Amino acid sequence: MTTPRMTGVVHRGSGMSRRLLLLLALTCAVGVGTVYFPQAVSPLVVTALHASPGSAALVVTAIQIGYTAGIFLLVPLGDRLPHRPFLVALLALTGTGLLAAGCAPGLAPLLAAAAVVGVTTVAAQVISPLAAGLVAADRRGAVLGTLLSGSTGGMLLARTFGGTLGDWLGWRAPYLAAGAVALVLAAVLSRALPVTTPTSRRPYPALLAEPLRLLRTEPELRRSCLYQAAVFGAFSAVWTCLALLLTGPTYGLGAHAVGMLALVGAVTMLCTPYAGRLVDRTGADRVNLVCLLGVLVSAAVLAAGAGGGAAGLAALAGGTLLLDVSMQSGTVANLARVYAVRPDARSRLNTAYMTCAYLGGSGGSWLGVRIYGRAGWQGVCALVALCAVIALARHLVAPHGHGRDARQAGGLDARQAGGDGRGVPVPVGIGGPPTAAPPVGSAGRTV
Repeated sequence: MTTPRMTGVVHRGSGMSRRLLLLLALTCAVGVGTVYFPQAVSPLVVTALHASPGSAALVVTAIQIGYTAGIFLLVPLGDRLPHRPFLVALLALTGTGLLAAGCAPGLAPLLAAAAVVGVTTVAAQVISPLAAGLVAADRRGAVLGTLLSGSTGGMLLARTFGGTLGDWLGWRAPYLAAGAVALVLAAVLSRALPVTTPTSRRPYPALLAEPLRLLRTEPELRRSCLYQAAVFGAFSAVWTCLALLLTGPTYGLGAHAVGMLALVGAVTMLCTPYAGRLVDRTGADRVNLVCLLGVLVSAAVLAAGAGGGAAGLAALAGGTLLLDVSMQSGTVANLARVYAVRPDARSRLNTAYMTCAYLGGSGGSWLGVRIYGRAGWQGVCALVALCAVIALARHLVAPHGHGRDARQAGGLDARQAGGDGRGVPVPVGIGGPPTAAPPVGSAGRTV
């Protein structure tokens, strides 16, 4: 069976089987989960390698710093390289790095392997732009929502996976198991992914500079980045300070209480695909408005948790759930808007978007801790409300050009008609008009 050849930007007449979508969602879960499971393994590393807690925590830091560097250094290559060999290479390097970490004889080799893993485990950030180009515009939100569910599941379950397997078989077992899974996924994707043609021929240094230029020239990208930075900042502030509240004198609970409360967020795995379908039907702006209002309401609900007791815990559970659902659903809407801006530059757009999101999250954590020290939990809730108001104010004054958005989401705007905006011709798919049937090689029911 031959694999249909598709372009990296406008996959006209292309489709995606449910089997491929679930495989990509699983890959997102593994990629994102790799960033988080070492957090649960860190105490086991302290004991086994006779390291100090601070030294063992450097393993987690190395992966997180590497992940940020990978988003900046590698994700833009999604527009320059064919997706199949690029993703296979990333997963193979991640799997090799995880196996090396699991076999590390000491802390220094473990740190080196963790840095490699962090840089290369950016498959989810490459898959998202790829999937946006493999489906028609009226299915894009649903697909992005499903992929985000995979990433959320990986983030939530990774700590449980790492801690449980580490307790049973030692700290090396989670690394070795995750490495084996990554290598198996690399082998499967080497056959399952469609062939794509790169959308850009620009040299690597120019690709690295492109996200900044896109932020400067594309107002819809800036708007989406502001929404996500504000909401993710509020989200990070809440979850950073929640541990201080629950383990403090108001509640007097252990650290495990934070983990139990985080499991409430698993509901978002069910909500994001539905949010994606709403984006497809009603547009990104309406979904964004509802989500931003949800963040504002969550601030009031969370504020009731300052009183402690069973009622306070219920308020914290309800508030964090509302905040989680609003943030993740808003992410689907933002990504759908961002990917419609320049279909020939989706990986570079994603780099700009994710960088702004992480900057907002880092700023929210930093501000949240300092506000908590001065004004307590109520001050943190006020910060959440302020972030929501800033994003809402920008949303209400934005020119919501639904007709233009629909035209862009359809896949071919005026800039693409003659090239990628730099004089480089952009190939269009060979599958016929947008209503053509899915490629013959698709397995299962199309999305």
